[in-house]
Amino acid sequence: MQSCWLAQEGRASCIVFLSGWGMDPAPFASIPAAGHDLLMVYDYRQVEPEAILSLTAGYASLHLVAWSMGVWIAGTFLGHSKNRFTSATAVNGTLTPIDDQRGIPVNAFDAMISDFSASVLEKFYRDMFDRQDQARRFLNSRPCRSAETILEELQTLRLMYARLGPGKDIFDHKLVGGRDRIFPARSQLRSWGKDNCRRSKAGHFPFYDWSSWDLVINGDRG
Repeated sequence: MQSCWLAQEGRASCIVFLSGWGMDPAPFASIPAAGHDLLMVYDYRQVEPEAILSLTAGYASLHLVAWSMGVWIAGTFLGHSKNRFTSATAVNGTLTPIDDQRGIPVNAFDAMISDFSASVLEKFYRDMFDRQDQARRFLNSRPCRSAETILEELQTLRLMYARLGPGKDIFDHKLVGGRDRIFPARSQLRSWGKDNCRRSKAGHFPFYDWSSWDLVINGDRG
């Protein structure tokens, strides 16, 4: 597990962002934090929840935003710390991330591992988007990690989920992108329940639809 402060100005409020698989800070650096400090957590080859809580001790309010595989990471490793967060929002992920009905289909996930290559990774990145201009923006600031570490992370997530099973629902809000091609929208709705979600027309990566991080924690979710 790695972490990086995308914004650290001594604000009273902090957003803790648990990103998805294969990420680093590069694609997110241009999105304003808008009055919050912002800690990004990524690379789940090892998970150290106490480090997250230690880094964010002392804030008057903490807001959790978990995306994609980060939703399961949050539900599994921060479930005992729900009361630390003023709000908790799940974005385009589920508590059963490798599941034919409520997550990424098992065969598709395993094929990513067995067939992994630079071209497979680029296709995954492109499939996160419904708009080509946003895909180009992402690829122009794509994660700077090696393919080896990204594959290791994927393999680790597969093993951890097989061992630990579904995460705990600690989320106040669940955001579902109707055009998500990674975590199919129907699987997300089945997982959370249709009445418990807020839906949008976004693809898997909705962050370029937001003018600031403040929007997702204040209810203006598109």
